[in-house]
Amino acid sequence: MEIASQRDIEVMSAQLGRPARGAIGVGWRCPCGNPAATVTAPRLPDGSPFPTTYYLCCPKAVFAVSRLESSGLMATYNARLAAEPELAAAYARAHQAYLDARAALPGGDAVPELDGISAGGMPKRVKCLHALLAHALAAGPGVNPIGDEVRELIGEFWNEPCLPNPPCAPANPTPTPTADTADTADPQQSAAPTPQPLPTDTPIPPKK
Repeated sequence: MEIASQRDIEVMSAQLGRPARGAIGVGWRCPCGNPAATVTAPRLPDGSPFPTTYYLCCPKAVFAVSRLESSGLMATYNARLAAEPELAAAYARAHQAYLDARAALPGGDAVPELDGISAGGMPKRVKCLHALLAHALAAGPGVNPIGDEVRELIGEFWNEPCLPNPPCAPANPTPTPTADTADTADPQQSAAPTPQPLPTDTPIPPKK
């Protein structure tokens, strides 16, 4: 894990539009230099358990994934998990890899409330493509099969110009508040812009 600098945390907070609660690392960094996925501590500063270890923060990636979700792609993936044993087995392995990675973080073995809980609906369902993509980016190719497919579908989002300052690269980031008073429930979709329909030429993985 790449330890997040103070500036990284300030950029993450600007990207998310709220304090990057419990952020301790950068899961994946955009070629522009800014974080695209956070690594969040298993227990937040207020003591609350937080299951989403890898959190997508790049606004362009969040927007692209929101468009996929609005197309009904999660239902397609859930149907595929029921029909494709190899995909289901790989997805279950991704779930275990998520748990192992969290346990390896500082304090990761001391959050019993999260035992067996990963993110994104793993290991049986697909509930959040944002969380699965964040995992795929942080873990690298070949770990999360659905996260890998989502990355292929949205393409090289980092090749587009970064968004104006802020949120992607704030020129003068505001220091992140130390108080952590936000509600623990923090679905990845809360950071997503209003989804728009997919272009007609965007491929959708077929059910095999």
